[in-house]
Amino acid sequence: LVSLLLIGIAAWGIGFGLVSSFKVVGVIIAVGIFLFLIALVGLIGAVKHHQVLLFFYMIILLLVFIVQFSVSCACLALNKEQQSELLEVGWNNTDSARADIERNLNCCGFRVFDPSETCSSDCFRSRQCQPCAPIIEEYSGMVLRFVGGIGLFFSFTEILGVWLTYRYRNQKDPRANPSAFL
Repeated sequence: LVSLLLIGIAAWGIGFGLVSSFKVVGVIIAVGIFLFLIALVGLIGAVKHHQVLLFFYMIILLLVFIVQFSVSCACLALNKEQQSELLEVGWNNTDSARADIERNLNCCGFRVFDPSETCSSDCFRSRQCQPCAPIIEEYSGMVLRFVGGIGLFFSFTEILGVWLTYRYRNQKDPRANPSAFL
């Protein structure tokens, strides 16, 4: 479900022109496809009672849990100064995302509007733009809390999946020969 949601959101972002960076969308789609394939491995392992597939599914799901839990906790733990520093580093290191932000939020520059720089915003023609930092910082706290909360929720469902896989992996296959386990 999460994998299909990631793929759908990436396609929606491209379709509506919100994101033009194919690297960002490509990574989101790759993560979605990876999670879909892992879920498929778990499903096949459960249906076939294949202990090796279930073991690999359990290990990969545990690793995904650790990464997702860590990122979610980091999103929730960032204070305003750290968010501001993170946003400034991201602003300085990306050109395509900068153009998307300026176009969508109708702002120019990060901390200060400089009319001598190029900007893809509509307000640039009238030279009455405001800097992007206050607008981005207003949304970033809310987005980080939302992403952190959703990440924590799904990380706990993943640890539940690891536990259920561990319990199910050690069960006997009802279709197997009962004397084979003696």
